[in-house]
This record gives sequence, C-alpha cells and structure tokens, in this order.
Amino acid sequence: MQDYQVIPITAADVVPTAEQMRAAGRMLIMIHGYVNKDGQKVVSYEYATDKGIASYSVTGADALPTISTIYSTAAEWPERELNELIGVEFTGLDTSVRLFLPDNLLEGNGQIMVTPLEELRAKNVEAKEK
Repeated sequence: MQDYQVIPITAADVVPTAEQMRAAGRMLIMIHGYVNKDGQKVVSYEYATDKGIASYSVTGADALPTISTIYSTAAEWPERELNELIGVEFTGLDTSVRLFLPDNLLEGNGQIMVTPLEELRAKNVEAKEK
C-alpha cells in the first residue's frame, strides 16, 4: 500500500523543499489547490517518494514563489491553473496569458457558467429520483 504524508510548510519553505526534492531525484506529481471552509487558500505540492507520496501543504498564502524554474512545465501549468482558478499569485511566473478562462470573465462577460454546488447536488438528487 502507498504511503501518503501531509507535511505543513510555509511559503518560505516552498522553493527549498522543491530544490531538495529535485536534488534527490523526486518527481513532482502535481500541485493542487483549493479554498477551505474558512476561506483560506490551500496549495499542496505532491512529490513521489520511495513509499508513496509526500504532500507539502501551504495554508493561507495569497502569494507563493514559483517552482517552475526547478520543475519546468510540470510546475508552470498547475501554478497557472491555480492562479486563474483561486487567485494564488506565483512570484516569478508569467501569467500574462490565460490558460483557459476568458480574459473578460471578471468583467461578467465570460462564457463560463458557475453553478453553486448545492444547486448541482439538488439537480443530481432530482435526476436520481425520476
């Protein structure tokens, strides 16, 4: 069975951790992010280890340093996604061009429809009952 460790770190630990992992030959599996129930942004950097995955997690930071200089595109794309989706700024990352959200989304003219989760759940329950 794979081991999954969650290790809390600070924004200042992001680059040194990535450098350590790269020097040890560890793959960056993914960078995940979400907004928790307290409204804090949570960003997790997941690295392959001998036993499974080590997830280094930063909570409450609006800005983090990019690790794209260490892990290239493996870090750049998820960092750009998190910048667009939850507004985390990655210092040193070029976010002048969006990946997938329309440029005018924040003006209210975007083509993406956001449906509240409770509404989606209610529709799902209705569909199952029919």
